[in-house]
Amino acid sequence: METQTNNQTEKENKFPGGNYLLDAHNILGNIVQIKGGQIVGDLGAGGAAYFTLQSAKLVGDQGQVYAVDVLKNVLSNIHSKAQMTGLYNVKTVWSNLEVYGAAKIPEESLDHALLVNVLFQSKKYPEIIREAVRLLKPGGQLTVIDWSDMSPNFAPNQALQLDREEIINIAQNLSLSLRQEFQAGAYHFGLIFIK
Repeated sequence: METQTNNQTEKENKFPGGNYLLDAHNILGNIVQIKGGQIVGDLGAGGAAYFTLQSAKLVGDQGQVYAVDVLKNVLSNIHSKAQMTGLYNVKTVWSNLEVYGAAKIPEESLDHALLVNVLFQSKKYPEIIREAVRLLKPGGQLTVIDWSDMSPNFAPNQALQLDREEIINIAQNLSLSLRQEFQAGAYHFGLIFIK
């Protein structure tokens, strides 16, 4: 019976899908502390949608998760995955996060905005952070997770690595306060800001 319980817990922790570099279940449930009924924006959700789907599970039927991406095929994939896993609280939003005001989500409506492995992909990451702040309600949280070690051969080019202190400075200039720093995985840092 013990083995069956451990296997069940392991499956639940990886639902829906698992990413061995970043444990979405642990990060969102225990560190970020997403709760039932909240509204979450996974900004730059990406094709795997680990953080979108885990957020949808945590907020439940009374909550809402916006999966935002610039690639329409990624959004279609996210929609399909959400439907297949019975998560009907996921809404996909096509948007370029580098453009202030572009995301068609009500301003100041999000309890949590997530930027997971997004900022290193753009030279306009200050604009992306600014757009995330626009969507957060007062008291809402912005979680930034990005690469801290790009030396492994599976990581992006090291020239793309961001300076964590620069991200903190940008956020503080946008009137966010740093709530917590955490190690998001072996190769990622995490920052949680409060608006």
